[in-house]
Amino acid sequence: MEQEVRRVGKWSGDGFRRNLRLNANVRGLVLKRDERREFTTALIAQLPGLRRYAAALSGSLVMGDDLVQDCLERALRQSDHLRDPQRLGAWLRSILHNLYIDELRRKRSRGIEEDITGMADDLVIGTLPRDGVPLHEFTAAMGSLTAEHRQILLLVGVEGLNYRQIAEELQIPIGTVMSRLARARERLRNALENGLEREPADNVASLDARRKMKQ
Repeated sequence: MEQEVRRVGKWSGDGFRRNLRLNANVRGLVLKRDERREFTTALIAQLPGLRRYAAALSGSLVMGDDLVQDCLERALRQSDHLRDPQRLGAWLRSILHNLYIDELRRKRSRGIEEDITGMADDLVIGTLPRDGVPLHEFTAAMGSLTAEHRQILLLVGVEGLNYRQIAEELQIPIGTVMSRLARARERLRNALENGLEREPADNVASLDARRKMKQ
């Protein structure tokens, strides 16, 4: 009998054990819903980077893992939508980002704002910020940015994408990538130098409109 897939809840132990548990959960999902071995292998290979991206985007390992879980479930249901296997990582990040925006919309409809107070405790970006900025200050400053600004900083700083790759992934002109990145860096610099001041909330309606244009 196939093992029932359970949603990932709170984690215990170190990051290695967390990753093993989620990896096993992903394998259960894949074996249950998609028998294609190549897709299974490719999907699991994306897991560490996807978890890192989700945690940095959401500001929480717990929320990030929930997003990854939902992302993988959707990817498995819509695997026939992936036209180019070489773009699997970009495709998964796009799904995950859309899920995050959906979650923001649900929270704001209930009058709930993002809680970034625990971000420094949960978030592990992988490399310390430059110029001797304490990690907790950097992660808190990242948490004060909009999802759009956080996204583009992560695509550059965490995923290591160049302007052309980001333009292709977000389906925007390279000039827009450059201007958006410049604004995001300026916002982050101000947050680090002048203290935290949350950016105006993401215009969810505007983000939804952009997403529909890409579809």
